[in-house]
Amino acid sequence: MAQNQKQNQPQQPVDENELIKVRHDKMNAFIEKGVAPFGHSYEVTHHAEDIRREYGNLEGEEDGGDVSIAGRLMAIRGHGKASFGVLNDRTGSIQVYFKLDVLGDEKYSQFKLLDIGDIIGVKGKVFKTKRGELTVRIEDFELLSKSLRPLPEKFHGLKDVEIRYRQRYLDLIVNPEVRDTFIKRNKILKTIRKYLDERGFLEVETPVLSTIAGGAAARPFVTHHNALDTDLYLRIATELNLKRLIVGGFERVYEMGRVFRNEGMDVRHNPEFTSMEVYQAYGDYRDMIDITAGIARETALAVLGTTKVTYQGVELDLGNAPRLSMNDAVKNVTGKDFLSCETVEEARKMASEIGVAYEERFGIGGILNAVFEAKVEDTLIQPIFITGHPTEISPLAKKNPTDPRITDRFEYFVFGRELANGFTELNDPIDQKARFEEQLKQREAGDEEAHVMDNDFIRALEYGLPPTGGLGIGVDRLVMILTDAVSIRDVLLFPTMKVIND
Repeated sequence: MAQNQKQNQPQQPVDENELIKVRHDKMNAFIEKGVAPFGHSYEVTHHAEDIRREYGNLEGEEDGGDVSIAGRLMAIRGHGKASFGVLNDRTGSIQVYFKLDVLGDEKYSQFKLLDIGDIIGVKGKVFKTKRGELTVRIEDFELLSKSLRPLPEKFHGLKDVEIRYRQRYLDLIVNPEVRDTFIKRNKILKTIRKYLDERGFLEVETPVLSTIAGGAAARPFVTHHNALDTDLYLRIATELNLKRLIVGGFERVYEMGRVFRNEGMDVRHNPEFTSMEVYQAYGDYRDMIDITAGIARETALAVLGTTKVTYQGVELDLGNAPRLSMNDAVKNVTGKDFLSCETVEEARKMASEIGVAYEERFGIGGILNAVFEAKVEDTLIQPIFITGHPTEISPLAKKNPTDPRITDRFEYFVFGRELANGFTELNDPIDQKARFEEQLKQREAGDEEAHVMDNDFIRALEYGLPPTGGLGIGVDRLVMILTDAVSIRDVLLFPTMKVIND
């Protein structure tokens, strides 16, 4: 009875420091055997996926070819004179077989010093076990890197998201699906570039540091350049420099890269994120809608093989996105027609009737946008292009030729989230200067995200910007939709985290 009670007692947690000490002892044992615990290069002829593809049809215990593979040891099973293991590489996992009769006494004694997490290189023959498991019978192996820290909880999966984001290397080791997310991300980026390159767009690079933070309504990060003794800003957008290139004669350009905004963090926002902006001379916002729809369609097909995507249990069709004006979208949800208002007081009354707060500085357009954000955005689950944004909130967009209260602009929404923003670019330098001046007034009234004056950009427009369509896509949000990721941190390899003391 006493023995059974002892067996039923909960196991005490193992001291990680003790486990680390054991691994250091094994490292020293390798050194005593003349084996370097941190090796050099290793010739790899196959990966796990290659072995499955080439030898998947082996019959019984028929031997296949000789292979040389390398990876991380993720499991060890068996004792005595033979043991199985699992080796992980960038393509997946493959079973390996250590046998005393094959390796010999000295090499098998080295195998006994291996730990889960060690990186090894193995040479051997491929065969199938009696259970049909494709396996490499190891004839020789080398220790390439001794793992001095144990993997978490027998690598049943690292679930603590805080640790996962802070120690992405560990997350990638123990959660294979995370690695798959970033492989898909890479495929998405390649597909976007291919789509644009095939249509004559030139990929360019513009400065990350600037004396003016422009091109978007956002708070910038500020740094100081010692040699120039001047403050510089991390870019919040690439827009103004890319339009300078259109002025200079590049008719189709795009840039994909990091931008930085000194704002809050949540599941949709990270202080640095990947944005892509596209500009096409002699085009307009309708051309940009077509490009956005094409990119959404082609990336879905490349990653999933279909335009129908299941995101958080909801099926979305990225191959079908209707167009609807902002005012009509608001009218459909609230019954209020803000563009019918003749005075701002009338618009304020309408907003108050449906419980939407607004700032005193807002005009009719600003109030319309506030209502849209409060009442409509979250309802836009299926892909849709919202058009007709108020001029008041679109300082870089061209006014609609028939209704100057709105601009030829659109936003692309999926699952209640803005994935893209585009418009017919404002190419009138006089109008642009007036818009900047209005933004300065808003800045003086307390709007820290309002644009500052960019005199050089005005000067560029005075040389002549051809009619141009422009587009910005939040690449991370697109990746989230295509990988069913809840948080933007799930699709950034190294998201920004609060500093803590280890």
